[in-house]
Amino acid sequence: MWPKFAAKFDEGWMAVVRQAGRLDLAHVIRAPGQRPEIRLCDSFRIEKDEADALSRLAQSRSLKRFRCATLLDESDYRLVQIDAPSVPVEERVQALRWRLKDAIDFPVDTAALAVVDIPNEGARQANVFAVASPAGIVGERMKLFRDAKVSLEAIDIPEMAVRNVAVLFEEDNRGLAFLALLEGGGLLTITFRGELVLSRRIDASAKALGVADEERRKPMLERLALELQRTLDNFDRQYGFISVSRLVVASEHDCAGTTAGLAENLYLPLHAVDLAQVADFTALPELRSPERQAQSLLAIGAALRSGV
Repeated sequence: MWPKFAAKFDEGWMAVVRQAGRLDLAHVIRAPGQRPEIRLCDSFRIEKDEADALSRLAQSRSLKRFRCATLLDESDYRLVQIDAPSVPVEERVQALRWRLKDAIDFPVDTAALAVVDIPNEGARQANVFAVASPAGIVGERMKLFRDAKVSLEAIDIPEMAVRNVAVLFEEDNRGLAFLALLEGGGLLTITFRGELVLSRRIDASAKALGVADEERRKPMLERLALELQRTLDNFDRQYGFISVSRLVVASEHDCAGTTAGLAENLYLPLHAVDLAQVADFTALPELRSPERQAQSLLAIGAALRSGV
């Protein structure tokens, strides 16, 4: 989302993503006209601190050979849907700054700001996603990688990482809902023609569902399904030109059971995530597990960047 340009690196992107007490790595190659290839997917415990862990990985995994990307933590940025300003594309960022002053809780004048288009049709008012992060936060992430002698080429956000995975499951001219249930909580996205249309944080974590007994788990899934259904119904009213064909579920705990439980209370066809349908990872047999796919989802998504 905030790329910089540098020298030649090994093919593809290497994502380095902090998740709770670990660093996740994923190396993905996207050749034109071919399925993405996941070359590396691994996790490393942070023993001392993130800087120490990154420095160690920079040496042991030769990270300096790669274009590296990372993600901001949820608390490090604000994602705001807002009317698209009627100005040339190159002037949109500046035009949006004053509009965001009342929408974010940090100074917008010095914030790092990026704009993402939202698919539109007909005479509807065009909207965009504005992503804002305090300049100090972005600077800290850049310094962390610079001190470890790792070339950080892009900083993105989890919503876009999930988007990158979700679009692989899209059907032509149909919307795709994707629910990621991770340790820290849930994230629902809806994509259409390769672009993010809706993003919503969900107050439900894979861990809570995973440790609950059957008596508590069933009402938890019912509440989650109700929340999802309300969101889907509201989306249908707002974006009638997008037909959502199915919901793909990724969960770090009992993905199949969670998907089946939700399916009992939703009208939309549900499928547990299966990256083998859309990507190649023959050298990574452990990635056949849906739970492992969910654990690595953000890193894989961050490494699924296209272009520079």
